[in-house]
Amino acid sequence: MASWVRSCLQSTLKLVNSVIGMAGMAMILYALWMIRVWCKEMNGQWGRALGSTPPWFIYTFFGLGISLCLITCSGHIAAETANGHCLSCYMVFVFLLIILEGAIATDIFLNRNWEQDFPEDRTGRFNEFKHFVRSNFEICKWVGLIVVASQAVSIFLAMILRALGPDRGSFYDSDDDYTPARLPLLRNHVQHNPSTVSPHPPLNSDSWNVGIHEKINR
Repeated sequence: MASWVRSCLQSTLKLVNSVIGMAGMAMILYALWMIRVWCKEMNGQWGRALGSTPPWFIYTFFGLGISLCLITCSGHIAAETANGHCLSCYMVFVFLLIILEGAIATDIFLNRNWEQDFPEDRTGRFNEFKHFVRSNFEICKWVGLIVVASQAVSIFLAMILRALGPDRGSFYDSDDDYTPARLPLLRNHVQHNPSTVSPHPPLNSDSWNVGIHEKINR
């Protein structure tokens, strides 16, 4: 029963963790699209691109997407192995991510001048993203809630899976499987052991006949 519950928790954790991975992949694809558009706007003038202000919003978006994908990979590894250390590291990463998201959301909702906290984006992609979120606020709100809920559920499932611990039944089964394979080796060793040879070796018939003939000739 415990192994069945552990298997269900592992599968559920992988499924919920995949939501975080899909969000990270979407952010990476969007960041790559923004980089492509930005390079086109620079008209291939790399000297001007190097001299201009780096597009911090694009790079930040790209970095967050990679971070989400790495967290997803660590979550899949932790769910598969059910190792306590891996699950603990995964919970710490997701918890820090939730804190970062909460801090940004709090600053946006409570601070009216929150845009001044970010550096100037000369590419204009930050303003486009801001207008997109405002025009599709309901959809973006539900997407954000789903991602945050999946992160919270991932932490909860990881805590339960860590409390159950890894499945050790397979280790005991493997020991039982190897036991019969060792017995024939022990038996063969006992059969071929030189110490089991009889202390009275059989007499050689040829030597016995030679001794009789010598006595008769005498």
